[in-house]
Order: sequence, then structure tokens, then C-alpha cells
Amino acid sequence: MRSHYCGELNEQHVGQEVVLCGWAHRRRDHGGVIFIDLRDREGIAQIVIDPDTVEAFATAEGVRNEFVLKLTGIVRPRPEGTTNDVMGTGRIEVLGKQLEVLNAAKTPPFQLDEHAEVGEDIRLRYRYIDLRRPEMADRLRFRSKVSNSIRNFLDDNGFLDIETPLLTKATPEGARDYLVPSRTHQGRFFALPQSPQLFKQILMAAGMDRYYQIAKCFRDEDLRADRQPEFTQIDIETSFMNEEQIMGMSEAMIREVFKKHLDVDLGDFPRMTFEEAMRRYGSDKPDLRIDMELIDIADLMQEVDFKVFNGPANDPASRVVALRVPEGARLSRKEIDEYTKYVSIYGAKGLAWIKVNDLDAGVEGLQSPILKFMPEQVIKDVLARIGAQTGDLVFFGADKTKIVNESIGALRIKVGIDMNMLKKEWAPLWVIDFPMFEHDSEGNLTPLHHPFTAPSCSVEDLKKDPANALSRAYDMVLNGTELGGGSIRINKPSMQQSVFEILGIEEEEAAEKFGFLLDALAYGCPPHGGLAFGLDRLIMLMTDANSIREVIAFPKTQSAACPLTDAPGLVSTKQLRELNIQIRQTAKE
Repeated sequence: MRSHYCGELNEQHVGQEVVLCGWAHRRRDHGGVIFIDLRDREGIAQIVIDPDTVEAFATAEGVRNEFVLKLTGIVRPRPEGTTNDVMGTGRIEVLGKQLEVLNAAKTPPFQLDEHAEVGEDIRLRYRYIDLRRPEMADRLRFRSKVSNSIRNFLDDNGFLDIETPLLTKATPEGARDYLVPSRTHQGRFFALPQSPQLFKQILMAAGMDRYYQIAKCFRDEDLRADRQPEFTQIDIETSFMNEEQIMGMSEAMIREVFKKHLDVDLGDFPRMTFEEAMRRYGSDKPDLRIDMELIDIADLMQEVDFKVFNGPANDPASRVVALRVPEGARLSRKEIDEYTKYVSIYGAKGLAWIKVNDLDAGVEGLQSPILKFMPEQVIKDVLARIGAQTGDLVFFGADKTKIVNESIGALRIKVGIDMNMLKKEWAPLWVIDFPMFEHDSEGNLTPLHHPFTAPSCSVEDLKKDPANALSRAYDMVLNGTELGGGSIRINKPSMQQSVFEILGIEEEEAAEKFGFLLDALAYGCPPHGGLAFGLDRLIMLMTDANSIREVIAFPKTQSAACPLTDAPGLVSTKQLRELNIQIRQTAKE
């Protein structure tokens, strides 16, 4: 039906007859000549309809926004002074000869031009219209090209694209499973996979050697601002490679993608231990575009007569830090109060601060409501340790270590972005040497990543001191976002059983839930490892989108609902009866 896409046309097509199909993006009537911006997924072409093409002109007079059109015409240069270098087709136009309305359209619920401000709820309700917007079409097209490049890279490096099941068994991986009742096995349930983790390890035991999959994954999590209940990951697993080799290969893949699609050289990927990242930045995914760091000052605060500081300073489970904000003294009290509200989101009870108006003037050159509580020598020692200069602002965090890391770590990022302190556009790194376990709210050990991650020590050393054991895990971080994470896996039954025991998973439970994996390990499973990249996050960063919802064709809302289809929905009593399920009504209902 069409000969070209609208966005493909350029000066090389001048003089050619073309047939275009698309949507009327905009219609303008200029003194008897009608202009139509015709849009398809590749871009926009300007159509000119003269009155001397009587039939086409009459049709054009009735065209409205979002009508579906077929246009036959001749490509010609735009008149001098009317070119538009912002558009890819801005130097040509198409003189229309025949125009056909393939389908009329109701007035859309919102305009599709770049100036339209539309609420996300409306955009998701009418997603098929929202996706017509050029920037949304560009993102989906970009996503497709990046996915294709990743497939080509992995294919060229000997990886096999292998699909794994979507109907599997529930496993305790730290987030909630989506359960699927079985009609043929009454009372039993499938689970949608949170990741293909166990299956890709089984593939290594099967000798598949190098596996990948661009896989759909599902997590029934509580409400999160930028999480989706179903998401896409680039899943990779390989045998007979150590962590350095896997990181090197993955790094090469991401480098190639950025160079090919953004013409960006990401430069070096430095290595940083988990301990160093938490100490310096309060985060295991630090944004290295911002130079500010958290400086420990607990030793200087242990004797001050100020409980806000001396309490945490003398508590091994707490932390006291200072964050120096260069030239931050220009911030107003109102702005500081806004930052105080911000850190409260992370559990901080307040935000102490000192403005360094004149360092040479000593305490007299400082401004802060906490100065009266701190000895002059302590103040001088703190300012000296953090390298304070005239014009700086110093923020303080003092609380349980987790609260300080999360609140001041987040504050570091927010202040850095608000004050335009980014030193570079892209800052990648690998975070390594993660702990094997962390303590949950009840004091029990839980896996920091997942229970199939290999520790860096022997079985004996792991059992002696599991809380301090390190893992062979690694995360790729870019601009403060975790792009992907992985590890060397456990490939011996004795080590896997030991990890289960530490986690309180008894032998009988382990056999019931993971028996198939333990059997596979026992039948000669090779050393193996891998990682998974979040495709949605990758595309979000590369397109500078505000949310992963902007790079997913049909995303869910923050409450995990789909306004387009009104899912999740009710099902009939007959369906429930076939599944032997009864809905329990709550008192509120």
C-alpha cells in the first residue's frame, strides 16, 4: 500500500512519486493551500495540497487530526526560507496528487504535539494514542534496535537464545510470586518466574555452555514509584568463565550498545567494593558523576554533650557522617528545610547543618542552630577533616547505619542534581565483594542477592562466620542506577546445602523446593555464572526518559493496574468453581 515511510524521505527522493500512509498530525489552511503533516512511526512529512487537484483538495478540507490517510504525490524541495532543519524531512515536502481517507477519527482526548501536558492516567488509558506521539514511537523503535544489537552481540559470542518456562514453581526469592491456579491439578499452583535463575543454571548442567534470553519476569511487589509487576531482563549465563571474564564480556556488550546507538564512549568501568561504596556514598549503586562523599566523624562526636550526635557515635550499629556541599552556603533556610523534609522519607529524624560563611573567622564565621551544643575544637576538627572551605554548607547524619546511608546517600544525589554538580554525562562502575547475607528486621540472615550465589570462601569458613562472608557477586552501575547484577553460582551440592542450612531451610524443605536443582548439581554441574540486565532501565537511561513506564509499550500504573484493559479484573463464579477457588469477603467489603 505504501512505497515509503514518511520519516524516510529526504532530498534524494526529489522528483519521485511516493505513496505514504499514516495519521494526520496537523492540518493547516494557508490562503487556499492546505498543508497536512502526515505522521507514521518513522517521522513526519509535510504534504501540500493545491486547489488545482480538485478531488484531493476537497478530501483535504475534511481531514482532521488523527485521520488515517493514504497519499500519493511527488517529492519536491521546500521553497527557500521555509526549510526546517529540526525535522529529518525538513528540506522536502510532498505535492499531493491523490488523497484517500482510510479511516476517520474522533477528536482525540489529548493533543499529540510536544507541547501537550497530559496526566499519566489519561495517557495510559488511551495508550494506543499516546504511542503515536513521535517521542514515544522513537523510544520504542530505539528499544527494538538496542535489543537487536544485544542479540547480535551475544549470538556472535557463541550464546544460544533458549526460552525457559513461564509456568513454574513458587520459590522463596525475596519478593512475592504471581500464582496461577491449576485447573487440572486441584489445589496446586504454578508461579510466574521472578527470573529464569534456576532454569538457566539447569541449562549449564545440561551442557548448553552459553545461554541468553530477553525474558519477561514478574514480581508482585508492594507499591514502588518506578517498578513494574512485569518487566524485561537480558538474562545471561555461561560456564567455565570466572567473574572477571563475565564482567569483561558484559562490559564489552554495553560499550558496544552505547557506541553504536548514542556514539558514546563509556570509558573505564572502575571496580569498587560494596564496603567502599557504602562508606563513601551510602549506596551500593553510587552515582560517580557527583564528587561529594560521606565522611565518618563518629570518633569526633563521642564526647560531645549533644545526644543527637553522641548517642549514635557510641553505638556500633549506628553512624555519624558529614556531607560537604561546595558553595552550598548560598542555599536559603527554606531550601534547607525542604531537604530536611526529603531525608525524612528515609527515616531521618532531622537534618543538622552548618554554613561556612568565613572559614578564617573561626566559629564566628559559621552559621548553624547546633553550634551552641558543640565544643569549638570539635567543630574545627570536623571542618578540617572534611576539607571545608568558605562558602560551603555541611550536612550531618546521625542515626542507625541503614538510615544514615539511605537518607544522606539520597541527599547527596538530590543536592548534586539540584545544584548542577554533575561532572560528567556518564559514570559506569562495577560494585563487587558483596556480603553473602544481611540481617532482616527479625535478626535472621537472608541472602543479599539470592541463595544460589557462590561465597568467596570454603564451606567450613562459611559455616564458621556466615555473617561476614563475602560473595562472588557483581553489579554494573551507571549514573546511580543498577543496570545489571549477577554472580558466580554454587555448582556443588555440599555448598548449596550449607547455604540453605544457614538460611534456615531444612533438608526436607530444600529437597521439596529445590530438589531438581540439587540433583542437577550432583550429576556433574560445571562452574558457571552470569548476570541479568534490566532492559527497561537501560533504555530509560539511554533515552533520558523520566520513568521506565516511558519506554514500555503497555506499562502498569504504580498500583500495578492497567488503565487500558482495566486489569486486574473480576472473573466469573464458574471459572472460580472450576479452579476450586472461593473468594473470601473482608469485613470492609
